[in-house]
Amino acid sequence: MRIFTSRWFQRFARKEGIAVAALREAVARAEKGQVKADLGGEVIKQRIARPGQGRSKGYRTIILFRRGERAFFVYGFSKSQRANIDADEERQFKEAAKHVLALTEKQLAELLKKGDFVEVKAPKEESE
Repeated sequence: MRIFTSRWFQRFARKEGIAVAALREAVARAEKGQVKADLGGEVIKQRIARPGQGRSKGYRTIILFRRGERAFFVYGFSKSQRANIDADEERQFKEAAKHVLALTEKQLAELLKKGDFVEVKAPKEESE
């Protein structure tokens, strides 16, 4: 399973102090079928714990998710900032999922090179 963050999400995670381990754990739960909300169209909402706290008081993330293949973290917010995404945002995420999850390896490599996405590496992969 390959995990990616969008440029926007990368800034959000850095600002909020969200660790790579938390992203990997959220995807691992999704792989097991433990999804907070399946929005349809290969878009899921998953909770991530705030550092030092539980998931319920943490962050909500929107992930374009294809089980066993790829997960793209594209949006996040804290529960204290907003209650949820609206219907228009949900529709846009579903439309984005159609395109992003259909990317070929070559297209994905080009987007990674441009910095539009960053691959989330496992700790042992980061040092290689």
